Amino acid sequence: MNIQRWIARREPNWKRLDALLKQVEKKGLKSLQATEIKELASLYRSVSADLARSRTHHVGHTLVQDLQILTSRAYNQIYQGSRRQEWQAVIDFYKWGFPATVQQTSGYIAAATALFLLGAAIAWWFTWQDPVFMSLIVPESLIEKVRDKHELWMGSIVGIEPLASSGITINNIKVSFAAIAGGITAGAFTVYILFFNGINIGAVATLVGQNNLAYPFWAFVFPHGALELPAIFFAGAAGLLIARAILFPGKYKRSDALKFYGSQASQLVFGIVPMLIIAGTIEGFYSPSPLVPEPFKYLAGILIFTLLVLYCNRKKKL
Repeated sequence: MNIQRWIARREPNWKRLDALLKQVEKKGLKSLQATEIKELASLYRSVSADLARSRTHHVGHTLVQDLQILTSRAYNQIYQGSRRQEWQAVIDFYKWGFPATVQQTSGYIAAATALFLLGAAIAWWFTWQDPVFMSLIVPESLIEKVRDKHELWMGSIVGIEPLASSGITINNIKVSFAAIAGGITAGAFTVYILFFNGINIGAVATLVGQNNLAYPFWAFVFPHGALELPAIFFAGAAGLLIARAILFPGKYKRSDALKFYGSQASQLVFGIVPMLIIAGTIEGFYSPSPLVPEPFKYLAGILIFTLLVLYCNRKKKL
């Protein structure tokens, strides 16, 4: 191989790659047009091949070193730049995309919330009318602890906070994903999950209310419930969206409806996972803590819920 002729033929590519890299390093990858980005990737592959050839033919230590630096710069910008873009996309989703999805699916969220509250109201009514109903919903051991010992059960979390927090988070994620997956049953299982969980919370709330333990009970529920319950409602909305695509595709083909409504459902899923993790942490460490006065727990719950409402109603400025 004629080294000088080869260098003369390949050098314009090296200079062009260097020029593109200087622009990217100064102004970022977004400063390039689509054709220039393709050119950058193509030149990177080409110069990488030149580097391999120069090593094989021993064209000189200085040239090999220069090509090595050039390919390293290109690699960093192409691959790490794409990673930065991916992270920026994630940040943008949680900053603007998730609130927008919540606003677009507010009707489904309201329906999921209504199903839950309907279950809670029915449990409250039947429990007050017939004490036997409570024994069908609430474990007997829990009833005895509240009714006979006049105690709540949250103290069992104290001392095992990390284990309790992880277990709570996993359980909440299971419930939420069950509500989402229930969409493929045309929404039947989603409705069941929401309604049954409403019955559970309604029966327990009635039990503590009947035994004058409502204030400490809701002090425990408020901090983490401000995130946990909305997350479950969002999950229920995701399941209802999938059910809508199956049952009422409207102007879409059923496959297209599943893509459209499934996309909204998946965005709700991405949004609720951090909510459940944060809620599980609060429930494991803060909510049951005897060191935190109960009024502070109520205030924390109100503050968290207020911030959630403000966040979900934010709009991207054009």
